[in-house]
Amino acid sequence: MTNLVEVEDFTRHSEERRTSAFQLEVKNWLERHPETQYVDILLNDLNGVFRGKRIPVSALAKLEKGCYFPASVFAMDILGNTVEEAGLGQSLGEPDNLCMPVPGTLVPSASAPQRIAQLLLTMCNQDGTPFDVEPRNVLNRLWQQLRNRGLFPVVAVELEFYLVDKTRDAEGYIQPPCAPGSNERNMQSQVYSVDNLDHFGDVLRDIDALARQQNIPADGALAEASPGQFEINLHHTRDVLSACDHAVQLKRLIRQVAENHGMTATFMAKPYEEYAGSGMHVHISMLDAADHNAFATDDGSDSPLLKRALAGMLDLMPASMALLAPNVNAYRRFVPEAYVPMRASWGHNNRTVALRIPCGDVDNHRVEYRVAGADANPYLVMSAILAGILHGLDTALPLPQPVQGNGHEADGIPLPVRQSDALYEFESSYPLQKLLGERFGAVWHSCKRHELMQFERLVTATEIDWMLKNA
Repeated sequence: MTNLVEVEDFTRHSEERRTSAFQLEVKNWLERHPETQYVDILLNDLNGVFRGKRIPVSALAKLEKGCYFPASVFAMDILGNTVEEAGLGQSLGEPDNLCMPVPGTLVPSASAPQRIAQLLLTMCNQDGTPFDVEPRNVLNRLWQQLRNRGLFPVVAVELEFYLVDKTRDAEGYIQPPCAPGSNERNMQSQVYSVDNLDHFGDVLRDIDALARQQNIPADGALAEASPGQFEINLHHTRDVLSACDHAVQLKRLIRQVAENHGMTATFMAKPYEEYAGSGMHVHISMLDAADHNAFATDDGSDSPLLKRALAGMLDLMPASMALLAPNVNAYRRFVPEAYVPMRASWGHNNRTVALRIPCGDVDNHRVEYRVAGADANPYLVMSAILAGILHGLDTALPLPQPVQGNGHEADGIPLPVRQSDALYEFESSYPLQKLLGERFGAVWHSCKRHELMQFERLVTATEIDWMLKNA
């Protein structure tokens, strides 16, 4: 005789099978969060900036069929202006493209977690295929190429940022914030200082608590080298897209929490002349189909596959700089003796090189890619890394000797340290253009060239100081 509970279970599971995964996600969300009033639906643009709109929660279930945003969202400069030269705007008639929700990204918004949720979107072409200019889709295509070869990256992102006072100093420059509840403003470098963490404990606790609410797998904060500078690390994961989803969500969360505490959080690569820049370091290892670390031999040394990957990443690194340092300010970070690589180089347990092999056992044998600034788009940083690995696997390239000692004094291909030079290297690199996708490459180059031209037309205060009476 059939148990009534078994019948109810069978009926419930049958109904769930007829219900889409997104409908279930919405249903479960509303059951757990009945107080939600609005949902921010978000696309992440070329610059890593969220674009979207806020909808009433009653409209959430309708998103199962998608919603529409203009393709020109992915042809914007850093200020949100459409760059017509990129060819995604008026020349096409400003068409809308279908955008679909990213499963598993419906979470509380840090701005008002009791009332507002947020959801990531991804854009499709008119035929339903992934829109090839969206950075998330560029990354997904490269990730799929590795998986098709039986190789599975394991990645982690580290993000540095500054907390900045909303009040400028007497000369109009930004300044570190006072410790909450005091007039004490720390102006000294204190790397690994636990006291600095205590001074900003309320801010960091809120970041940690909201990260847990958003299912962002973040470690605790580390006080970095300069006043008001911190680092937060994300856990290693085999899901490369989720790793970058979490990174962009974490950046938004940190900014919102800082605002709630009367501060500004900035991911500018070089907000201060006198203090250290902020980087985005990415750790990557590689599993084979048997879940063995393909970057290590049985005795823990560098595997042949790792050496090919290193050679490929180094070879494409100068051309990748346009992605890793995406604006004028990003290149101010590249100064000698600042723990920022100036050359395409690699080495073991050495923080002065571009590709560092950290200490660790066989399972943790990995590469730390140390070039990108915190202002870079995480999807594009990861795309540059995977493109370099694929390039190395498909091309017989020489691998230079690992650097011993100070990487700033070692041999290696110099990295471009001006945006104009980086854009030239990017446009001229056929291997990188092919791997990233030619349309993406053309749009990126057009947008960044336009942005650089706009910047170079500005007359700065320094020019006035230097030239007004002396020219």
